[in-house]
Amino acid sequence: MQGDLLLKYVRSSTGRPPKAAGPRQWLAALVALVRERIGEQWSRSIGAEAERRGKCVYYLSMEFLPGRLLIHALRNLDLYESCRETLAEHGVDLSVVAELEPDPALGNGGLGRLAACLLDSMANLGLPAYGYGIRYDCGLFAQEMVDGWQVERPDPWLRYGNPWEIPRGDLVYPVGFGGRLVDHGAAERPRYDWTGSDEILAVAYDLPVPGFQSQRLNTLRLWSPGAAHELDLRSFNEGNHAGAFSRKNAIESLSQVLYPGDASPAGRELRFKQEYFFVSASVQDILRRFRRSGRPLECLPDDIVIQINDTHPSLAIAELMRLLLDRHHLDWEQAWHLTRRSFAYTNHTLMPEALETWPLQYFEKLLPRHLQLIYEINDRFLRGVARRCPNDGALVRRLSLIDEEGERRVRMAHLAIAGSRRVNGVSKIHTSLMQRTTFADFAALFPGKIVNVTNGISFRRWLHEANPELVALIRSRIGDRWLSQPDELAALAPHADDPAFRTAFRAVKQRNKLRLAELVASDCGISIDPNSLFDVHIKRIHEYKRQLLKLLHVVALYDRLRRDASLPISRTVVFSGKAAPGYAMAKLTLKLIHDVALRVNADPAVAGRLKLVFIPDYGVRKAQVIVPAADLSEQISTAGHEASGTGNMKLALNGALTVGTLDGANIEIREAVGEENFFCFGATIEEVAKLRAEGYDPWRHYHGNAELRAVLDLIASGHFSPSAPDLFKPVVERLTSGGDPYLVLADFASYVSCQEHVEANYLDADDWTRRAVLNTAGLAKFSSDHAVRRYAELIWNAGAREERAVPAFTAAE
Repeated sequence: MQGDLLLKYVRSSTGRPPKAAGPRQWLAALVALVRERIGEQWSRSIGAEAERRGKCVYYLSMEFLPGRLLIHALRNLDLYESCRETLAEHGVDLSVVAELEPDPALGNGGLGRLAACLLDSMANLGLPAYGYGIRYDCGLFAQEMVDGWQVERPDPWLRYGNPWEIPRGDLVYPVGFGGRLVDHGAAERPRYDWTGSDEILAVAYDLPVPGFQSQRLNTLRLWSPGAAHELDLRSFNEGNHAGAFSRKNAIESLSQVLYPGDASPAGRELRFKQEYFFVSASVQDILRRFRRSGRPLECLPDDIVIQINDTHPSLAIAELMRLLLDRHHLDWEQAWHLTRRSFAYTNHTLMPEALETWPLQYFEKLLPRHLQLIYEINDRFLRGVARRCPNDGALVRRLSLIDEEGERRVRMAHLAIAGSRRVNGVSKIHTSLMQRTTFADFAALFPGKIVNVTNGISFRRWLHEANPELVALIRSRIGDRWLSQPDELAALAPHADDPAFRTAFRAVKQRNKLRLAELVASDCGISIDPNSLFDVHIKRIHEYKRQLLKLLHVVALYDRLRRDASLPISRTVVFSGKAAPGYAMAKLTLKLIHDVALRVNADPAVAGRLKLVFIPDYGVRKAQVIVPAADLSEQISTAGHEASGTGNMKLALNGALTVGTLDGANIEIREAVGEENFFCFGATIEEVAKLRAEGYDPWRHYHGNAELRAVLDLIASGHFSPSAPDLFKPVVERLTSGGDPYLVLADFASYVSCQEHVEANYLDADDWTRRAVLNTAGLAKFSSDHAVRRYAELIWNAGAREERAVPAFTAAE
């Protein structure tokens, strides 16, 4: 039946008979088939939503990494096998066709992938939801490696269009920048008009988010900027052809790339404008949808909740206040009560440099009304704090939304906390640190406001789609209810003791390793041994994620093997990830990985024992090949720096054993899979704090560890960069005289010792497989379905009516 429909779509959507259709025509037909099926679900979901009386969740995020939709949708809709067979009958490989689908470049890493997983789970659980973001033309960047140096290229993922999106020409909102304020109110009740602003248009594009074998289909709504008047005809006719389009080009630059470089004032200002552009359009759209229900504004928190994913969308709080005050003419107390009951905020980092702040001058120039509102929010908030804690000026300064030291700046995390009903961390330890350190003052003043929701991942994407052979094996033992009821995956644990199951599990892993070996050969031109230990470190390139610690271990292994070729196992170390364009040390680390790999992979003394590869342009597609093939998952951040992590969950779910610090969700994963099935090393959060408090001296480790000293000296000597002997001295200096800010040297000995334990355990393949099965089974609670249920119960009150009473301390909050 589905095969006949597919053939029909080949003819109707491409104008060609099946025998003449090429891969792109088959892709168009498959998309048409899926769109018809999900279109029916979409209309039913929207119709049911119009009749419902529960809450709708609006998820605001600068990043979404949904990955390709075709295979995901075919599996979700149970169409995969019938379509694969139909294509095979016509000599076409479905996997080849699927490779032609563009991979939406709408995110960078864990933040965007989490947002996509949560939307997937909301649809699976039947929870009405919209995701809101920006329709980036080129996303982050395509990473090209040239002689080991990262070169950023545009990633024009929309080159051939996006077959899934639906342009919504009926949903266009004005977004203003600049202008001036005019007071039209009386002294006792001022009313301001924001006039003379330079308006641009936000145009909606909708992407479907289908649930797994369910009737629910949610929406990811992305905003693209447009100009009301695209052409200055007078300039064009006067011969200034380029200048005639200058305003249009400036407007469209808002959505060209994710995270424009912030090394220049223009780049920083563009990022600020991006954030306001998408939250303004989103909040206007949310209010439009609410007003369409005919319910009074006082019911707003009953019907909606707006989740802010990290600090980037925090301006939405000031924007909702502006609309409620200036457009709907509520008084301040009403508007603030509705606003702070409608928002919730997810914090993803405690590192000071990552807690976003914006100079007041940006607000003065671009958002004068919002600056006025933030001043008022801050004034009322701090007066409430002073009433609660009189004569504590230091506390007032710490809690202020405005940082008065140096260049005056708005603290966006403080705005998000003050303007939200709940704030959540993303792992137990991260939430505890929020309460005890960075946001301790807020936690003390508002007990119970900061809560925990540990991150989760979509099993349907990261197991069902990424590792179909393992899914088939799991199904053969426990069925497939776990795809919609993830807790049932725990039923796999007893099968870890079945020798036949372990053999089959190991065979699946081996075939996945062969698939990764093919990717490495095609992308890197390097042959790797699929029988070796696949040791995987795949993350954004950042010093706190400690790619350098892994690399120092590689150099130590290399040095050992040159002296003693009888070490017990063969190891292939795989790196992948992107460095921020302006992050010099991260880029130098990538160059060091490349140059160490050149020397190691060409040295006959270590041939067959050690390989080092870097897979360029990491993204969802490549992750779905790397993750199922990994034997060892590197989660080695400095304790206290990784808020949660989701890569650790994906790898463990697919049967990789973790080597990691007690940081982020590692702690909970270790508890879930069993301490004996997790390789733990390094200083704890408390020990890190003590080291720093006592005056950490990296030279003590350099002089006290002969192997570490030899490794650093080898790098500093130019051994891996003979044509530029001083090239990597800045790396060594950063780890020694530079203070080693992420304690790489402090954890080196513990890490190397832990890796020796890894090697000893890997020698027993059968027992290693038993531990791998227990990792897969133990990840049941790390499903994004589980996280969404906790959000719904703890934060959103989804399906429940919001309390109407104004709580105490309203003036302060």
